[in-house]
Amino acid sequence: MEERIVETDRAPEAPVHTTTVIRERGSGGGAGIIMALALLIAVIGGIYLFSRQSASESARDNAVANAAQDVGDAANKVGDAAKDAADNLNHKD
Repeated sequence: MEERIVETDRAPEAPVHTTTVIRERGSGGGAGIIMALALLIAVIGGIYLFSRQSASESARDNAVANAAQDVGDAANKVGDAAKDAADNLNHKD
């Protein structure tokens, strides 16, 4: 048996480059939505309370104005009654 040796020249292998891509999801995506909803509810609640307070102040101001008008009307009636009484006393003499 004959021994045979075969030699071949191969080009050196190109270096292997591996690229790894890591994608991280933004943490708190669901928490951000919950915070936005909580903020929205707080703003709506604040607007509601402010409008109720404004309506209450307006109602109070209207009540005071009506009471002042009633007092003025009553004072005019008393003045008219006093004038009529004075005129009746002057005409009897």
